[in-house]
Amino acid sequence: MWNIDLTLVDVAQVTRAAYAEAFERVTGVPLVYLASTGGRTDSEVFFEFLARNDVRLEPGEEPLSDFIDALGEGFARRRDQLTARGRAMPGAQAALAAVAGLEDTVQTVVTGTIMSNAVAKLAAFGLDGYLDLSIGGFGSEHYPKASLIQFTRMRAAQAHGSDFPEWATVYITDSPRDVEAAIIGHATPVAVVSGSATESQLRAAGAKHVLEDLTDPKRLLGAVREATAVAGAG
Repeated sequence: MWNIDLTLVDVAQVTRAAYAEAFERVTGVPLVYLASTGGRTDSEVFFEFLARNDVRLEPGEEPLSDFIDALGEGFARRRDQLTARGRAMPGAQAALAAVAGLEDTVQTVVTGTIMSNAVAKLAAFGLDGYLDLSIGGFGSEHYPKASLIQFTRMRAAQAHGSDFPEWATVYITDSPRDVEAAIIGHATPVAVVSGSATESQLRAAGAKHVLEDLTDPKRLLGAVREATAVAGAG
């Protein structure tokens, strides 16, 4: 399983613009104060936006679904900006191709991004072909990432007619919150120092396998093999 933002791609500028448009459209209030998105789903980000921008909901008011719809629409209008204002992370394509070559391995994503936006981010850089996105976990499901990891494992088993045990499940990410979610969701985290977190922060969150980046496929494959072998032996 792969995280997307700052693990495989960096499209932060486009994402922030879509967030701002969707938030103001739904609340009528400009998005002045941002929130940390690392390891959070779009649903969690929305409620933190509300708190940081002092937007109080009326009793019975439930604007989350409207925000998700507006976010998808705003992002879709900016798809042509993804390659101009964003990038694939160094080594991302080669890393996906290398893991795809492992025997009896299925790749997908677990991301806080809603599904339509996640697919657009990956497709813009030609990364979607390496992944079975039909079984992925997305922010549009309104569950925390630890639960998304568990659901994704179950969907993979159903779709591929094969058991994917906890010890054989790896989550590759740049975020300490995701490392923690992987451990809670019974997957082994492989961390990449490609986001804002340092190696020490990733290790403090529980990552035993930490890579500087994705530019060395052999090191990545070694980490995946070691992660599954160590967990399997336990």
